Amino acid sequence: MAPVLALCLLATAAPVPASASDARNPAASVTHRVATPAPERWLWPLEAFRIERPFAAPAHPYGPGHRGIDLSPAGEGQVRAPAAGTVAFSGQVAGRGILTIDHGNGLVTTLEPVTSDLPAGAAVSRGAAVAALATGGHAVAGALHFGVRLHGEYINPMLLVGDVPRAVLLPCC
Repeated sequence: MAPVLALCLLATAAPVPASASDARNPAASVTHRVATPAPERWLWPLEAFRIERPFAAPAHPYGPGHRGIDLSPAGEGQVRAPAAGTVAFSGQVAGRGILTIDHGNGLVTTLEPVTSDLPAGAAVSRGAAVAALATGGHAVAGALHFGVRLHGEYINPMLLVGDVPRAVLLPCC
């Protein structure tokens, strides 16, 4: 869990005393933390969509759950890279098209069902069109499954993306 938190926190550039005794002695040496830029927020893989099914973490590694977010497009089904990376896999698995992007630092995205002409090893930039939405898979027909793994463990993609889509309330009766 600590690596996920590291993605969300910023280091400060404020001086930090090297020890408690140094805090009382202004002449003592001071250690400085170097400010690191925040990681660039990920983009949603579809420009306009509705969340069809949210992430549901399993109770244990082999337990039931939903290891990603299913998105129904509201418009064209052009799929884009949520962050820069390298295509790790592009092809068919169990009759459905899958595109996997390795973003480095242990983060890997899986998008399905899709069709893509990109070969493994192709570099992709954040927001670049990488695939077209296809059919098949476990998601509702026409929906895109967006999964993210951190060091092999599935995490909620909403930890990485920017703005959460605004909810629209509809009249009930």
